[in-house]
Amino acid sequence: VWGDETVLAELRSKRRNANTYAKVSKGMQDRGYTRDAQQCRVKIKLRQVYQKTRDANSRSGSEPQTCHFYDELHAILGGAASTDPPMWYDSICGSSETTEEHFREEEDDDND
Repeated sequence: VWGDETVLAELRSKRRNANTYAKVSKGMQDRGYTRDAQQCRVKIKLRQVYQKTRDANSRSGSEPQTCHFYDELHAILGGAASTDPPMWYDSICGSSETTEEHFREEEDDDND
């Protein structure tokens, strides 16, 4: 839900995102998860702070930085905190899909 381009655009363009967090919460509920807007806000904020810290640490010559729960987040996220899912691009067909979609289709093929 958070990775949806409209949600990401809203998060980048607004300073007050209460409605956006509520939208993410509703999307989670639609998918069968019980998360309120505050829980979605905290997760998004934590991940954003982690990403900024990780990006700052990847620049050469910069002083090492940290944030609350950096070590825990790094262990969970494995250093891959991108909000954009990896994309596959089929140059023959001219189509693209996320990694999740790609593997879901492979599973469907295995079941045939």
